[in-house]
Amino acid sequence: MTLQDHLLVVPIVLPMILGAIMLFVQKRNTQIALGVASCLGLVAVASWLVWQFATGAGILVYQVSNWPAPYGIMLVADHLSALMLALAAVLGLTVLVYASVRWDRAGVHFHPLFQLMLMGINGAFLTGDLFNLFVFFEIMLAASYGLVLHGSGPDRVKAGLHYIVINTVGASLFLIGIALIYGVMGTLNLADLAAKVSSVSAQDRPLLEAGAAVLAVAFLTKSAIWPLNFWLVPAYTAATPPVAAIFAVLSKVGVYAVLRIWLLLSAGAPDFGDEWLLYGGMITLLIGTVGLLASQELNRLAGYSLIVSSGTLLAAIGFEDPYITASALYYLVAATLACAALFLLVELLERTRTFGANVLALTLEAFQAEGAVDRAEVPEVDEVGKPIPMGMAFLGLTFVIACLIVAGLPPLVGFLSKFALLASVLEVGQQTVVMATPAWILIALLFISSLAALLSMSRAGIRVFWAPAELASPRLYLGEAGPVAALILVAVALTVGAGPATAYLGATAEQLYQPEHYSRAVIAKTAVPPPQQGSPAERPGQEELP
Repeated sequence: MTLQDHLLVVPIVLPMILGAIMLFVQKRNTQIALGVASCLGLVAVASWLVWQFATGAGILVYQVSNWPAPYGIMLVADHLSALMLALAAVLGLTVLVYASVRWDRAGVHFHPLFQLMLMGINGAFLTGDLFNLFVFFEIMLAASYGLVLHGSGPDRVKAGLHYIVINTVGASLFLIGIALIYGVMGTLNLADLAAKVSSVSAQDRPLLEAGAAVLAVAFLTKSAIWPLNFWLVPAYTAATPPVAAIFAVLSKVGVYAVLRIWLLLSAGAPDFGDEWLLYGGMITLLIGTVGLLASQELNRLAGYSLIVSSGTLLAAIGFEDPYITASALYYLVAATLACAALFLLVELLERTRTFGANVLALTLEAFQAEGAVDRAEVPEVDEVGKPIPMGMAFLGLTFVIACLIVAGLPPLVGFLSKFALLASVLEVGQQTVVMATPAWILIALLFISSLAALLSMSRAGIRVFWAPAELASPRLYLGEAGPVAALILVAVALTVGAGPATAYLGATAEQLYQPEHYSRAVIAKTAVPPPQQGSPAERPGQEELP
């Protein structure tokens, strides 16, 4: 095996090793340097994988300990996993830089927990079997429990405990579903499951479908489908801004798991669960739209925008069409970047308001400020950051761009992705009579959700920028403004590079709907033979034994 073959394990091993080292490092600057180095490495590896697949590389398989499928642990990278790795790496780097300015000091062990969460996220995207998917899910969730409680305050503890309980129940269902599937199939390797699912006997199929349904409940809970999404907005709004921003990708881990496993298991069972995804996604989209209209605070708007994006994605997946799926993946990247940017902007925008409303309760809790606030007593809380040139213009511009992407208005990637989604849904509805009604319902919901996002975001923008009689000069660190600008620039790059991006996502969807290629690539991967040692005569200093 070459060095490039071993790069597939780097997204898991790198944050794991550096996260462990951070536990023994006391200096904060050293922890920050290690964390940034880890995230830069993840961005480099993810970019290399995306480039490999964009230039025609096949599915990459890494056999841990050189055990072939289905007996050993397999890491598998294809178009979809490379895309999700790149998204997580970009978010990880930008959020870590933002948090390193001051939010990492709100509690203990922020940097090790952050690295362990990245390890769990990357492992979930790369693993090739259900049990290790459960393991990486648990690593990701265990780290997120510490991060959601990062800081202090009763609101954060209350929301964090709800978050922990819901995800613990989901993990238990995950394990039950795995046990049921293993009892029927005798394997947990995803490629092996896809190859054998069509040969399951009629008497065993109900048990297999029950296991898949239990597994789906666990994934859909993380995907924030209604009515299992009541935990998301309270937990995300109570968390610190950088934690909420990186959590924007966690719900997409659930969507990834649904898309990956549902398409593999449905290879031998057409229309397996697609109606549940379709109508469940549309109800979630409707609930998220109502939440947008009912919300006043920016962080709640960002939280409900995530629910809207999850509903849109799940409904699109339910159509079981590669063209719709490709458009949905384009929308996934755009919505995740925009929601993360909104979460980071929340506290920055609050600094532009008068002192009575300037310091969020979130900031007070994080920095242990209690009781009545006097401007002269807490200058370190009020006087956060430093003035930067055209700071108000920067905040206004980034806020408008993020809102345009969330609402799906031209000319940015949010509009392009929603337009492509609408066009592909309309085409499927015209071609298939059965799907005509759901297609028109989804189209109507997409228009309504965009209008609701526009109204709610405009209302919030007026309240922040225009309504106050006096706006304080924003005081920002470059380390806070830079990550927000980076997320916006990535979204703009996806707009400018819409052609290559859609071509890549089209190939991704085509690969997803051909699970036999995934199975063949993994199962056909044989163990690497050991190096030739040569004959005894060729090994100097050794003699052949009689």
